[in-house]
Amino acid sequence: MAWLFMRWSGALLVVLIFVHLFTNLMLDDGIQEIDFAFGAGKWRHPFWQWFDLIMLWLAMLHGINGLRVIINDYADTARARLMLKAVLLTCSAAIIALGSLVIFTFDPCPTQAATESLPAFCTSLSCCGDFGQRI
Repeated sequence: MAWLFMRWSGALLVVLIFVHLFTNLMLDDGIQEIDFAFGAGKWRHPFWQWFDLIMLWLAMLHGINGLRVIINDYADTARARLMLKAVLLTCSAAIIALGSLVIFTFDPCPTQAATESLPAFCTSLSCCGDFGQRI
């Protein structure tokens, strides 16, 4: 099953990455448009939140599985394999949890913050770019 997962997740990741690169680099003004407001505007739309979440989870699980195979191949003792896999699982779980949390709770313009501490685009009506409107 792990072998099949690596093949299918790898193929899906290639598609997701090319869609990600195309939408970020080729649409509108391309790379000149990418800044904090662009990213904030993109995550205002639930589609891009879920797209990035799926890409994060697939990339992490794909990488974890690959590293698990490397650990099995190169760790000398069962204890070393167990310890390395425990570190791998702990770090991966933390990255997946924090990444998921950031994707769904990110707010570039919190209403409770002092106005002088907010980025300039938060005070204008066009907060966070128009990326979410393009969908």
